[in-house]
Amino acid sequence: MKPIRNSAKAVIVLDGRLLVIRLEDQYGTAYVFPGGGQEKGEELKDAVARECLEEIGQAVNVGELLHIREYIGKNHEFAEWDADIHQVEFYFACSLIDPEATVFEGSNPDDHQVAVEWIALEELSQIRLYPKTIGELLLKSGSSSIYLGDLN
Repeated sequence: MKPIRNSAKAVIVLDGRLLVIRLEDQYGTAYVFPGGGQEKGEELKDAVARECLEEIGQAVNVGELLHIREYIGKNHEFAEWDADIHQVEFYFACSLIDPEATVFEGSNPDDHQVAVEWIALEELSQIRLYPKTIGELLLKSGSSSIYLGDLN
């Protein structure tokens, strides 16, 4: 069994659109929030800032913690190959330091990452977004649930 891993994620919303990473895998197109694994000795807020530079090529202001989600691989659709994964994900409200930025090319993109895109919030239910629950919560103003548990 692998150790539990912490991951810091950015929720960047601007003008009614969410900034996401577009991935291409064997199932087609999927979208995820920018962010990734926390390194030893690194605070979560620093991890999300570093990961945004690596994946979207833009510096961010890291704001408040919005949600904590667990991902226990054996309980999800990809259990066949990641059943031994247990990850705790921390979702932070972030904003681009340069909100006028039009170029999003990170120095160290994720595997399968093909683009960085803005998706209108009202279109989130029509795409393969992971985790979809975070997208649903973005549409519900006033949602205050921080700990979400193991969900998709």
